[in-house]
Amino acid sequence: MSVELAAGCEQTERWRITGATLGRRLASWSDVLAATHLAFDVQPTDGTPTDFQAAVTRRKFSDLTLVDCAAMPFRGSRSRAVIEGSRDQHDHENILGFQFVARGVETVREGGRALALKAGDVVLWDGLQPTDIEIVEPFYKRTLMFPRDRVLAVCPRLGEQDAFPALDGNGPARLLARYMNALVHELPRLDASARQAAADAALELLRGAIEPTLPTSRATARAATRAEIRRYVRTHLRDPALGPVSIARAYSMSVRALHALFEDADESVAGLVRGERLARCMEDLRRPNGGPVTEIAFRWGFSDAAHFSRVFKREFGVTPSEARHQADRTLAPERWPSG
Repeated sequence: MSVELAAGCEQTERWRITGATLGRRLASWSDVLAATHLAFDVQPTDGTPTDFQAAVTRRKFSDLTLVDCAAMPFRGSRSRAVIEGSRDQHDHENILGFQFVARGVETVREGGRALALKAGDVVLWDGLQPTDIEIVEPFYKRTLMFPRDRVLAVCPRLGEQDAFPALDGNGPARLLARYMNALVHELPRLDASARQAAADAALELLRGAIEPTLPTSRATARAATRAEIRRYVRTHLRDPALGPVSIARAYSMSVRALHALFEDADESVAGLVRGERLARCMEDLRRPNGGPVTEIAFRWGFSDAAHFSRVFKREFGVTPSEARHQADRTLAPERWPSG
């Protein structure tokens, strides 16, 4: 296989297959899929031409990946053995994919469901499920891949389901498909902060597509409320008054009830606010144009520079100034593999 950096966009890669024979081209395609999607055992079908062609374009933003895939007919199998064998080689496979079919026909057998996908269809797939696919007609699809933990953080009930919900006729899912198309054109012009906002918006659209379709229990309802509060915290971090009192008021509950809601979670309400603020500060400290340390602290809701420095060092093991210097030392143009 070969990979090249797309001109004018430092975070776009294009992958192409190589090989003089069909067998080598299919083996090259298996390597491309493992590097950009998931590991598959790739085999020919009766419809696979001897000059088999396939390609992938990949765009990364924040911790999401947007992938365009075009291929002639082939068959792919992702068995338990393939999944287990790929875990040490590919650390990106613990993902959920939202796929939009632009052209062609693909059959999918994943877990207990069998799908025949055609142009215009959208589907959510699980990177850890054994899957068999067959491209029946030359195929073009666009997929947005999310880290599993990010999706489950905003939609915890999804982790309790035996099968993913169908997204046929789902309004937010259709909107997310259109949003992916817009991202292709806009990502090259976005800075790091805007890319993070774009990733957050994509996650919210996915949540809007999935969450209303899932059944509710008391435990999952509590988890869903915590996820909603986490979203509220992230959008109000700049408010110095953000804390248990203001959050409880926003959700029409007592402070005691708010603390009880988080008693079986990994962090307290105050810890959640502090952790989100520190994460944003770290992001800005690593940006060349993030601003002075004190300005960053105040920007994200800290009202005391000395307190900010203490909790930052307790969280990350370095002072804010040391984090800034480390980022300056490591800042360099990215190098991409070249064939």
